[in-house]
Amino acid sequence: MYYEIEDGKGHRGAGLEHNPWYALVGPRPIGWISTLSLGGVPNLAPFSFFNAISASPPMVMFCANGVHREGGIKDSQLNARETGEFVQNMAVWDLRIQVNDSSSTAPRAVDEFELAGLTKAPSRLVKPPRVAESPVSLECRVIKVVDLPSAGPEHTNAMVIGKVVAVHIRDDVIVDGRVDVTRLRPISRFGYSDYTVVDSVFEMLRPSWPPGGVREKKPD
Repeated sequence: MYYEIEDGKGHRGAGLEHNPWYALVGPRPIGWISTLSLGGVPNLAPFSFFNAISASPPMVMFCANGVHREGGIKDSQLNARETGEFVQNMAVWDLRIQVNDSSSTAPRAVDEFELAGLTKAPSRLVKPPRVAESPVSLECRVIKVVDLPSAGPEHTNAMVIGKVVAVHIRDDVIVDGRVDVTRLRPISRFGYSDYTVVDSVFEMLRPSWPPGGVREKKPD
């Protein structure tokens, strides 16, 4: 199958009712982003266009596109732009229902923590609260917002980049000094309404140079 994005037909011209793009790059980690408005209203929303983009310094990004039901840019992007802060909370299997509930297109005045039945925990270095039930939270300060091309004049599309300034990890997921991902069981997004969960991991050591030597373990 082959189709071109900008020929006016796209995936429908190839006979596909649903856009396959969302399923072709994945699984994608979910950025469960908590922010605080200038007026003090907490907001919580999941973004599947999210990832870590740097190790030193540690940085993450999330992309928000479309428009809010009340007009203008979505709350997470708006709050991050105006306050310069957000928190990334890990979306895990045990919280999958709450993650989905927090994706509701609620009015701006709605607190998604309360909507999803979640507990707000205070952050240390930033003002937005953390999800107390999440095993991992990253406190972030915005270093740049990159405006991106959008699908049309009525839409917005932007990448919010944050520098991680503090890390919260639940003690029981650390084993022998390392994070045990199988205890976290993070969930990730494919396309459509499809998700997956990390239940197993495997290790591969990077090859030595020149080839044939002892394989090296990648530094932490």
